[in-house]
Amino acid sequence: MANDSTLKGVRIVSLALNLPGPAALMRLAQMGATCTKVNPPPGDPMAQYTPGFYEVLHKGMKQIQCDLKEAKGQHTLHELLAKTDVLLTSFRPSALNKLGLSWKSLHKQYPKLSCITVVGAPGPLAEIPGHDLTYQAEVNLVPGMTLPASLFADMGGALMASEAVLKAVLKQRSSGQGNFHEVALSEAAAWLALPRQWGMTLPKGAVGGAHAGYNMYACKNGRVAVAALEPHFAKSLCEAAGILVKHDKTLYAKSTHDAIASFLASKTRLQLDKLAADKDIPLMTLPKAL
Repeated sequence: MANDSTLKGVRIVSLALNLPGPAALMRLAQMGATCTKVNPPPGDPMAQYTPGFYEVLHKGMKQIQCDLKEAKGQHTLHELLAKTDVLLTSFRPSALNKLGLSWKSLHKQYPKLSCITVVGAPGPLAEIPGHDLTYQAEVNLVPGMTLPASLFADMGGALMASEAVLKAVLKQRSSGQGNFHEVALSEAAAWLALPRQWGMTLPKGAVGGAHAGYNMYACKNGRVAVAALEPHFAKSLCEAAGILVKHDKTLYAKSTHDAIASFLASKTRLQLDKLAADKDIPLMTLPKAL
């Protein structure tokens, strides 16, 4: 994402640890916001288990340490909040209440301050512990025993959090008042899982493997991700493989799957890359799976 000036002049303070909050903060900084991250004395756990990525997420933004359980740390934070537009948090509601940082308390002290709180699940469920894996599992994004390829709930939640900041800033500019938005990681996972819920990515779905033009295949020296879903792309693929497409059902026939698999297995990655460029076929060649 290229840097822009959409949020230039907007001051954001974040107390959010681990991945969703910092990922959102990175996007907000890229949009021109002035971002300050407040870490507890032990630091953000992510700095310990993924130090390299942590540095990428926080590049160019100010970080300070505050013990919010102590009066000095509270004083430092409230000095910041007095000149802040948006506060981003990821604590459970009970923890925020103990720290005197509930929305009711904050809004009373700083009427123009908006708050975006990232929680695991919405409303009263926010007190139940969970993580990306549990939220993905809940919406059937973990169908087997293999871990998901990415932290989709966390990253989806980060996008929703940055979206919530944009909504908050727009409301602030029209009303002059701060506003509150809750972002639930479970809801982010559910949003990302909608194509599966609709059956699109299930085995019988067009993008779940049923359509022969949208699947993973082996080639001579690797793998190939084929995404020839639209009729003109599918036609080009079938013509290259010597397959006659009589009607739409042809692309769902086992014989078509087998013919495409056989054709691709006879080609190298280099040959398929050239085919894609020459025939305008959307595909991506990859090394053999580990």
